[in-house]
Amino acid sequence: MIAIFDYGAGNLRSVENTLAAIGAEYEIVNDATGLERAEKIILPGVGHFGQLLRSLDSLKVRATFRERIAAGVPYLGICLGMQALFESSEEAPDLQGLAVYPGRVVRFPADLHDPASGERLKIPHMGWNQVRQVSAHPLWRDIPEQSRFYFVHSYYAVPDDPACVTGRTEYGLEFTAVIARENLFAAQFHPEKSQHAGLQLLANFVAWNGEQ
Repeated sequence: MIAIFDYGAGNLRSVENTLAAIGAEYEIVNDATGLERAEKIILPGVGHFGQLLRSLDSLKVRATFRERIAAGVPYLGICLGMQALFESSEEAPDLQGLAVYPGRVVRFPADLHDPASGERLKIPHMGWNQVRQVSAHPLWRDIPEQSRFYFVHSYYAVPDDPACVTGRTEYGLEFTAVIARENLFAAQFHPEKSQHAGLQLLANFVAWNGEQ
């Protein structure tokens, strides 16, 4: 069973619709018991880093997320579901993340410019951008290099270990778009809103056994 975790503010409907479109079985869960019986976990995220982490603490699932990931359960993090894996975020500096990965989440510079045109870029970064596949991974199967995915975010992850980065995108600067290690894959973009490429990525996750 694929568990989509509901912390009260995630974009569940789009994820549900996409999984339904590819014929995947899933369940919405919001507690430790649901996570413990899950064969795979999706943590979608929209909104604020602090809101997400406070919700996980309120629901008493912080430790369960870490335990299930450590146990080898395939995990897909989307947007905030990726950022939450790191130790901290400038969006909520008083809160610790799940700390599955060493690193931090930072805000795009206020004076971000397109290096080619010199045009000032808007924050949040919102729209379609190409993703460069830094390394091979089962979730990239049948997705062409430099495919476009849909982004909506003002913050991006800066991992301490660059070896975990498997996708990068440029928006005024090059930033981490995808991280992966063992049974974990997480993307800054929204596959559930990324049409064919996103549908393929989610189908690959459904078929994935958690091995690289």
